[in-house]
Amino acid sequence: MSDPRGNAARYWARQTDKSDAEAAPAPMQLTAENKHEFVETAIQVAIRRGEFDDLPGAGKPLEGLGTHHDPDWWIRRKIETENLTGLGPPALMLRTEDRELNDQLDTLSHESDVRDVLEDFNKRVVDARRQLMGGPPVVTRTRDVDAEIAAWRERRASAMTAAVAEEPAPSSTQARRRSWFRRG
Repeated sequence: MSDPRGNAARYWARQTDKSDAEAAPAPMQLTAENKHEFVETAIQVAIRRGEFDDLPGAGKPLEGLGTHHDPDWWIRRKIETENLTGLGPPALMLRTEDRELNDQLDTLSHESDVRDVLEDFNKRVVDARRQLMGGPPVVTRTRDVDAEIAAWRERRASAMTAAVAEEPAPSSTQARRRSWFRRG
């Protein structure tokens, strides 16, 4: 490995004429006055060597540069790239959960499970309304458990009839095979 300060000092010495190089001290001391010169020299040397060629995203605009300044841009980007869920104030999390609750209920197969999920959701909504932590107001409504269970039953029944209607009728060869096996 080479010393970048030494390389910069040698480069600087080659660029100046011999009389100035003899008068300058041998090792280049990094001070506040010549710090920008050192950095600029190192950048120029790297450019000449081609170290900045073929960088990812070269010639493309920077992502996330909008018209407004968002001080929390870095945490938003981290949440998006890591696909993190469950982060945020309770008011926003409950709104998101409320939007997706019917789909979650449709995956359940027992009425008692649906009732448990709805009661838990209602309890968390009431708890979020009671807390005085600040943040956005909780505007999510509690759900009527009996009405939601009735709607769940209807969605489940309509899904069952749709599945039965889409089931193809057995072909004649399948019917013959079935009857042949039954006789034997």
